[in-house]
Amino acid sequence: MGCGSCSTGGCAPAGCKSNGSCLTNGCSKLDVYDWLSNMDMPTNYKPFPIIEVKFKGSRKEFFVNLDNIYLEAGELVAVETTTGGFDIGHVSITGELVRMQMVKRHVNEADVAKKIYRKATPADVDKWKIAKDLEWETMHKARTLAIELGLSMKISDVDYQGDKTKATFYYTAEGRVDFRELIKRMAESFRIRIEMRQIGMRQEASRLGGIGSCGRELCCSTWLTDFKTVSTSAARYQNLSLNTLKLAGQCGKLKCCLNYELDTYMDALKHIPDNVNYLKTEKGDARLQKTDIFKKIMWFSYPKDDNWVPVEISRVKEIQKQNRDGVIPADLGEFANIEELIKQPDYENVVGQDSLTRLDDRNRNQNKNNKNRNNKNRKPSQDARPANANADARPAKPNQQQQQQKQHQQQQPRPQGQPQQPRNIIEGAKPTEGGVAPANNANRRNNRRHRPNRGGGGNANNPNNNKPKPTGNE
Repeated sequence: MGCGSCSTGGCAPAGCKSNGSCLTNGCSKLDVYDWLSNMDMPTNYKPFPIIEVKFKGSRKEFFVNLDNIYLEAGELVAVETTTGGFDIGHVSITGELVRMQMVKRHVNEADVAKKIYRKATPADVDKWKIAKDLEWETMHKARTLAIELGLSMKISDVDYQGDKTKATFYYTAEGRVDFRELIKRMAESFRIRIEMRQIGMRQEASRLGGIGSCGRELCCSTWLTDFKTVSTSAARYQNLSLNTLKLAGQCGKLKCCLNYELDTYMDALKHIPDNVNYLKTEKGDARLQKTDIFKKIMWFSYPKDDNWVPVEISRVKEIQKQNRDGVIPADLGEFANIEELIKQPDYENVVGQDSLTRLDDRNRNQNKNNKNRNNKNRKPSQDARPANANADARPAKPNQQQQQQKQHQQQQPRPQGQPQQPRNIIEGAKPTEGGVAPANNANRRNNRRHRPNRGGGGNANNPNNNKPKPTGNE
């Protein structure tokens, strides 16, 4: 029943089907791990009286537990609201971890005035579910009213209060929108109090959710709560191509993940010399083409030369200092170990999954083993064996047969009056009794043309030509 409080909707979490405990979908969206729960507290310790409660989307607020109700993470509680009534939410964290979250968000303990009423009763939960079921229909009706009034705004989400007396409409717009007439019509149609709240593109993506270009769910809809500004300089520092289609996320803004590795790149860039666009040498001005930040190598190219020369950072600083002193070196120098540096990765392959064809090789070996196993288990048929076959007799190789045929033809004398056979014999054919190999197909056709008719008649139209020819003994 807890899935209704998040923006995913429904009570059946998707993904790994772990009932929402994997932080990718379902009830545990934007959950916090209480790493202080297993620690033993002092005997005179008083629990921290403030509780953090999460609501639909990424909204989290702090409430005072004046009645010292025993609460655990994930429980439904009825809390106080600013406009009266009550709202239903999930307990996010309790104890000393709440104090740390308040320090992180710059919230003072004296500023927390709203309190927790009670644990949610079955009647409160039923009323809360009915209110959540109205959100989809209410959002579409509000969009229709906004289109009729011609307002340039997009209503992306609606959040009903737990007692079904108030609804908050979240919308995005490029500029200011006069929605006073829209509020009047929605109040007449829905009979509730209306609150309009403008959000940014990133907040809209976090509430709606989606799949990023990396194949995973959006960070803003699973675990990311605070949105930092992302600039194009973050892409420049990481040597990324400034392509807006690749750098933009589902919200249309620059991806938040551009900031994840930015600190590592900034630390590595401290060793890279600045303002090194070209270096003066006797061969010409070598211009900078590429910089490998982590390997600390800079690639330069001479004028009218397509080859790039790798130079270490220490050598670049040395040449740069010589140019400032008015000294021009002969060349950039040689880098002997560049091939080894390119071929050998600078990380340890622990898993052993770098090869993309590793599964193909394994399947190919399995097929070979299965084929060999089938050949061993197959019994040879008796009909295929010759009657007087000798087990030790093996056929000679084609090359040996040809040599034997040539030797036999040279040794055998040719009788007088016998026409000479053609030299082009069929390769691999067995010699005849006379020691002469049979002629090829072309010579056979010529012999048939000049062969006398043995009773078949010389007429081509004679039907007796199709009969088998009699032998000479007849």
